[in-house]
Amino acid sequence: MVFFMTGPDDKFVNMAAGGFARPALTKSPRKGNGTVGPGSPAHPGRERALIFSASRRTDIPAFFGGWFLERLRRCDLAARNPVNSRQITHFKFNPADVECIVFWTKNPAPFMNCLDELDARGYNYYFQFTLTPYGHDIEQNIDKGNIIDTFIRLSERIGGARVIWRYDPIIINDRYSVDFHVDRFCEMARQLCGYTEKCVISFIDEYRFLSDVMRRHSIGEVSPPLIEAFVGQICPVVNALPSTITLATCCEKIDLAAYGVRHNACVDGELVARITGVQRKYRKDPSQRPLCGCVQSRDIGTYGTCRHNCVYCYAGRGTTRAVCDEESPLLCDTIDTVNDTVKIVDLRRE
Repeated sequence: MVFFMTGPDDKFVNMAAGGFARPALTKSPRKGNGTVGPGSPAHPGRERALIFSASRRTDIPAFFGGWFLERLRRCDLAARNPVNSRQITHFKFNPADVECIVFWTKNPAPFMNCLDELDARGYNYYFQFTLTPYGHDIEQNIDKGNIIDTFIRLSERIGGARVIWRYDPIIINDRYSVDFHVDRFCEMARQLCGYTEKCVISFIDEYRFLSDVMRRHSIGEVSPPLIEAFVGQICPVVNALPSTITLATCCEKIDLAAYGVRHNACVDGELVARITGVQRKYRKDPSQRPLCGCVQSRDIGTYGTCRHNCVYCYAGRGTTRAVCDEESPLLCDTIDTVNDTVKIVDLRRE
């Protein structure tokens, strides 16, 4: 196994030439439950730069909350490069080094009892909560019996600004028509009014390795006229709600500004600054698609581990890994001490 140490901006540093310099980061205090607003940095002049994405590749709150919490206790997380499977980045940090954690989930209920400890340890975080009207033909293993109540409980616990509603991906076919989506979306919007400040929509993307599955379910890309037919009908309903829900699109080329719908950043520097009370400039994430507005983050998930088994999902590719070892810094994986190259990103300070 080959080890590298990295310094500021994640650049390799020659350990034989004298070690590495640690980046300057800032800690800001945790806010109270359910609040978002400016705080006073505990260490003025330092600036934190690490945002964890947990995760676009799997549903950590639904299935791996215990593993994730244990890794935060140990301040020790690692992620395998999905493009080069022998490359691992190993993060060592203190809570003050982590600016924010972005959770992506379809069911955070199993993770709710972890929030008190996250708060006590000083972590900032928010949720991207996907809530759609599909049945088990599309989202095969999701129990939606209490899903609205779960959304509301989470919002009441941490505040509506920190629970982003994702109505995506939008599939339009004979079973899930534009009218179907308009009816279901508007019904959900009324139920979630006052419990979220933003709804992110996107329309199904075709992935080559999912083409057979998508064809079997009559799933294809949505044309611009159908997109505008949907958006044009939901916007008046959303605008009439007693509490504001801002509509935004995720990775969509189409310009819907005429309807008041903007392009989104799901890993959102503005929201992170609002939560932490620390203003800073963020880099666009170069590892995401060109249309993605997200700022740079580090995803610590593992593909092939999500158990929701949604037919449209790019993250389900490969063999599903079932075993999760809380002793390992990798999710459902271990470091191969012979063949893996490990890059250590150490943000700890005395």
